[in-house]
Amino acid sequence: MEPGTVNRIKHHELLESCRKGSTEAQMKVYRLYFKPMYHVSLRILGDRMEAEDVMQEAFLTAFQNLGTVDLSSSFGGWLKRIVVNRSLDALRKRKDQVDLVADVPDEMVPEPDWQSEEETVEEKVSKVKRAMQLLPEKYRLVLNLSLFEGYDHDEIGQILGVPPSTSRAQLSRGKQKLLQIMAAV
Repeated sequence: MEPGTVNRIKHHELLESCRKGSTEAQMKVYRLYFKPMYHVSLRILGDRMEAEDVMQEAFLTAFQNLGTVDLSSSFGGWLKRIVVNRSLDALRKRKDQVDLVADVPDEMVPEPDWQSEEETVEEKVSKVKRAMQLLPEKYRLVLNLSLFEGYDHDEIGQILGVPPSTSRAQLSRGKQKLLQIMAAV
Protein backbone atom coordinates (compact mmCIF):
# COMPACT_ATOMS: atom_id res chain seq x y z
CA MET A 1 0.00 0.00 0.00
CA GLU A 2 1.34 3.46 -0.91
CA PRO A 3 1.97 6.07 1.82
CA GLY A 4 -0.67 8.39 0.31
CA THR A 5 -3.27 5.62 0.60
CA VAL A 6 -2.42 5.10 4.28
CA ASN A 7 -2.79 8.84 4.90
CA ARG A 8 -6.16 8.91 3.11
CA ILE A 9 -7.39 6.00 5.22
CA LYS A 10 -6.26 7.68 8.45
CA HIS A 11 -7.84 10.96 7.33
CA HIS A 12 -11.11 9.17 6.52
CA GLU A 13 -11.06 7.47 9.95
CA LEU A 14 -10.39 10.83 11.62
CA LEU A 15 -13.38 12.38 9.85
CA GLU A 16 -15.56 9.39 10.79
CA SER A 17 -14.59 9.97 14.44
CA CYS A 18 -15.58 13.62 14.05
CA ARG A 19 -18.88 12.54 12.58
CA LYS A 20 -19.47 10.39 15.69
CA GLY A 21 -18.84 13.41 17.93
CA SER A 22 -15.27 12.82 19.12
CA THR A 23 -13.99 16.17 20.39
CA GLU A 24 -10.41 14.86 20.22
CA ALA A 25 -10.84 14.08 16.51
CA GLN A 26 -12.49 17.46 15.94
CA MET A 27 -9.51 19.21 17.55
CA LYS A 28 -7.13 17.27 15.28
CA VAL A 29 -9.12 18.26 12.20
CA TYR A 30 -9.25 21.85 13.44
CA ARG A 31 -5.46 21.96 13.92
CA LEU A 32 -4.91 20.29 10.54
CA TYR A 33 -7.07 22.70 8.54
CA PHE A 34 -7.10 25.93 10.58
CA LYS A 35 -4.03 27.66 9.15
CA PRO A 36 -4.76 27.24 5.41
CA MET A 37 -8.46 28.03 5.88
CA TYR A 38 -7.65 31.05 8.06
CA HIS A 39 -5.48 32.45 5.28
CA VAL A 40 -8.33 31.96 2.78
CA SER A 41 -10.62 34.01 5.02
CA LEU A 42 -7.95 36.60 5.78
CA ARG A 43 -7.30 37.21 2.08
CA ILE A 44 -10.99 37.83 1.53
CA LEU A 45 -11.66 39.92 4.63
CA GLY A 46 -8.32 41.62 5.25
CA ASP A 47 -9.01 41.64 9.00
CA ARG A 48 -7.44 39.14 11.42
CA MET A 49 -10.11 39.30 14.12
CA GLU A 50 -12.93 38.97 11.62
CA ALA A 51 -11.15 36.03 9.94
CA GLU A 52 -10.81 34.31 13.32
CA ASP A 53 -14.53 34.77 13.95
CA VAL A 54 -15.29 33.33 10.51
CA MET A 55 -13.09 30.33 11.29
CA GLN A 56 -15.05 29.56 14.44
CA GLU A 57 -18.33 29.75 12.54
CA ALA A 58 -17.00 27.72 9.61
CA PHE A 59 -15.67 24.86 11.71
CA LEU A 60 -18.83 24.78 13.79
CA THR A 61 -20.90 24.60 10.60
CA ALA A 62 -18.62 21.89 9.18
CA PHE A 63 -18.77 19.72 12.29
CA GLN A 64 -22.55 20.13 12.56
CA ASN A 65 -23.04 19.15 8.90
CA LEU A 66 -20.38 16.48 8.62
CA GLY A 67 -23.09 13.84 8.37
CA THR A 68 -24.29 15.33 5.09
CA VAL A 69 -20.96 15.22 3.23
CA ASP A 70 -19.52 12.27 1.32
CA LEU A 71 -16.21 11.59 3.08
CA SER A 72 -14.77 9.96 -0.03
CA SER A 73 -14.78 13.40 -1.68
CA SER A 74 -12.51 16.24 -0.64
CA PHE A 75 -13.27 17.41 2.89
CA GLY A 76 -10.79 20.26 2.41
CA GLY A 77 -12.62 21.52 -0.66
CA TRP A 78 -15.95 21.34 1.14
CA LEU A 79 -14.53 23.17 4.17
CA LYS A 80 -12.95 25.81 1.93
CA ARG A 81 -16.33 26.45 0.32
CA ILE A 82 -17.83 26.97 3.79
CA VAL A 83 -14.99 29.35 4.74
CA VAL A 84 -15.37 31.35 1.52
CA ASN A 85 -19.14 31.60 1.94
CA ARG A 86 -18.86 32.64 5.61
CA SER A 87 -16.23 35.23 4.67
CA LEU A 88 -18.49 36.62 1.96
CA ASP A 89 -21.34 36.77 4.48
CA ALA A 90 -19.09 38.78 6.81
CA LEU A 91 -18.28 41.16 3.95
CA ARG A 92 -21.96 41.65 3.21
CA LYS A 93 -22.58 42.51 6.88
CA ARG A 94 -19.73 45.00 6.70
CA LYS A 95 -21.25 46.77 3.64
CA ASP A 96 -22.94 49.36 5.85
CA GLN A 97 -19.60 50.58 7.16
CA VAL A 98 -17.76 53.40 5.47
CA ASP A 99 -15.11 52.28 3.01
CA LEU A 100 -12.26 54.48 4.20
CA VAL A 101 -9.91 53.37 1.45
CA ALA A 102 -12.15 54.84 -1.25
CA ASP A 103 -12.14 58.18 0.59
CA VAL A 104 -8.34 58.55 0.65
CA PRO A 105 -7.34 61.49 -1.56
CA ASP A 106 -4.78 60.75 -4.27
CA GLU A 107 -2.27 63.11 -2.71
CA MET A 108 -2.19 60.91 0.42
CA VAL A 109 -1.06 57.85 -1.55
CA PRO A 110 2.70 57.49 -1.02
CA GLU A 111 5.10 58.03 -3.90
CA PRO A 112 6.47 54.91 -5.61
CA ASP A 113 9.53 53.41 -3.96
CA TRP A 114 10.74 50.89 -6.52
CA GLN A 115 14.35 52.17 -6.46
CA SER A 116 15.50 49.67 -3.84
CA GLU A 117 17.17 46.81 -5.65
CA GLU A 118 17.68 45.01 -2.37
CA GLU A 119 13.97 44.63 -1.78
CA THR A 120 13.30 41.20 -0.33
CA VAL A 121 10.64 38.78 -1.48
CA GLU A 122 8.83 39.36 1.82
CA GLU A 123 8.74 43.11 1.17
CA LYS A 124 7.36 42.54 -2.33
CA VAL A 125 4.71 40.16 -1.01
CA SER A 126 3.81 42.71 1.65
CA LYS A 127 3.39 45.42 -1.02
CA VAL A 128 1.13 43.17 -3.08
CA LYS A 129 -0.98 42.36 -0.01
CA ARG A 130 -1.32 46.05 0.85
CA ALA A 131 -2.22 46.85 -2.75
CA MET A 132 -4.82 44.06 -2.77
CA GLN A 133 -6.50 45.65 0.25
CA LEU A 134 -6.81 48.92 -1.69
CA LEU A 135 -8.74 47.27 -4.52
CA PRO A 136 -12.50 47.69 -4.71
CA GLU A 137 -14.16 44.74 -2.99
CA LYS A 138 -15.59 43.16 -6.16
CA TYR A 139 -12.15 43.02 -7.79
CA ARG A 140 -10.38 41.85 -4.63
CA LEU A 141 -12.87 39.00 -4.17
CA VAL A 142 -12.56 37.72 -7.73
CA LEU A 143 -8.75 38.00 -7.66
CA ASN A 144 -8.59 36.08 -4.37
CA LEU A 145 -11.00 33.37 -5.48
CA SER A 146 -9.33 32.93 -8.87
CA LEU A 147 -5.62 33.42 -8.24
CA PHE A 148 -5.23 32.28 -4.64
CA GLU A 149 -8.05 29.79 -4.15
CA GLY A 150 -8.03 28.28 -7.64
CA TYR A 151 -11.73 28.61 -8.41
CA ASP A 152 -12.74 28.82 -12.07
CA HIS A 153 -15.14 31.47 -13.38
CA ASP A 154 -18.18 29.17 -13.23
CA GLU A 155 -17.50 28.48 -9.53
CA ILE A 156 -16.80 32.14 -8.79
CA GLY A 157 -20.04 33.06 -10.53
CA GLN A 158 -21.96 30.61 -8.34
CA ILE A 159 -20.29 31.83 -5.15
CA LEU A 160 -20.83 35.52 -5.89
CA GLY A 161 -24.14 35.16 -7.73
CA VAL A 162 -22.86 36.65 -10.99
CA PRO A 163 -22.48 35.24 -14.51
CA PRO A 164 -19.06 33.73 -15.38
CA SER A 165 -18.57 36.53 -17.92
CA THR A 166 -18.83 39.08 -15.10
CA SER A 167 -16.25 37.12 -13.12
CA ARG A 168 -13.87 37.17 -16.10
CA ALA A 169 -14.37 40.90 -16.63
CA GLN A 170 -13.85 41.69 -12.94
CA LEU A 171 -10.69 39.56 -12.89
CA SER A 172 -9.28 41.44 -15.86
CA ARG A 173 -10.22 44.85 -14.46
CA GLY A 174 -8.94 43.83 -11.03
CA LYS A 175 -5.54 42.90 -12.44
CA GLN A 176 -5.35 46.24 -14.25
CA LYS A 177 -6.34 48.15 -11.12
CA LEU A 178 -3.83 46.17 -9.04
CA LEU A 179 -1.04 47.13 -11.45
CA GLN A 180 -2.09 50.79 -11.18
CA ILE A 181 -2.05 50.63 -7.39
CA MET A 182 1.31 48.83 -7.36
CA ALA A 183 2.78 51.56 -9.54
CA ALA A 184 1.54 54.18 -7.06
CA VAL A 185 2.70 52.57 -3.80
